Amino acid sequence: MLEKFGKVAQFCKDSYDELVHKCSWPTYKELTNSAVIVLSASIIIALVVFVMDTVFEELMKLVYSVF
Repeated sequence: MLEKFGKVAQFCKDSYDELVHKCSWPTYKELTNSAVIVLSASIIIALVVFVMDTVFEELMKLVYSVF
């Protein structure tokens, strides 16, 4: 039982060491720029999907009105 606890404790220590000393974290400016890019891309994709859905809906109405 204590052996498993020791392994878990060592894993937690190693994880902390890697996160603090070995990872490179983005600066606030880089993080903000990335968030703006993701938000912009999401809005553009949502608009494209909305336009495609509207066009498809109108085409289907036209097809159904023929039959």
